[in-house]
Order: sequence, then structure tokens, then C-alpha cells
Amino acid sequence: MVQVLPRPLRRNDQSSPSSLVIHNVVVGGRRTSVRLEPVMWEALHDVALRQQVTVHDLVTGIDRERTASSLTAAIRVYLVDFYRAAALPAVKPKPRPRPRAAAIPRRH
Repeated sequence: MVQVLPRPLRRNDQSSPSSLVIHNVVVGGRRTSVRLEPVMWEALHDVALRQQVTVHDLVTGIDRERTASSLTAAIRVYLVDFYRAAALPAVKPKPRPRPRAAAIPRRH
């Protein structure tokens, strides 16, 4: 028997607005619109301030380094990587040496 799933509701003027915020950013000398969550915009401004660059310069650098992903996705990945690196300990623990396998006698 085929199960019929309910259709998703269509958005109308009375539905909740998107949580994404659109800002214009100059990337490589060209203006473009970027849609991000407010917390991502705050993080982007914070990183730019810490690196003493403008948001435009920071996003231009992110754009230059990105691969096939969209600019918005590249910005999110950059921010996660930035804060992940900041959360790691400053000194990396030394890797423990691997136990050596027992020597197998050779037959001649």
C-alpha cells in the first residue's frame, strides 16, 4: 500500500521570516550579497577585528581560497575552522610511539 505524505505548507506573508540576514560585501572589488545567520555575521566581524582587516578583505581572502563551494558555505567553513583552531590547546601533545611488531625469524 502506498503511503501518502502530507504536502509541506507553502510560505505566505504571515509565516515567520528567514533567520538569514543579507549584507552587501565587496569581494575582489565587486559588490555581492551574502546571506548568513546573525551569529555568523557577528563572528565574521569579530574575526576581521582580531586580524585587523575589514570584513571585505577577509571575505575576499576566503573567496580566493575556496574550492567549488558557494561563498556563503566557504565563509561558514572558515569561521568554524577559525574557532576550532582557537579552541585547540596551544601545545600539541606528542604522539605516543607505536609498539613495534615482534620480529619474525626468517627462514633460510
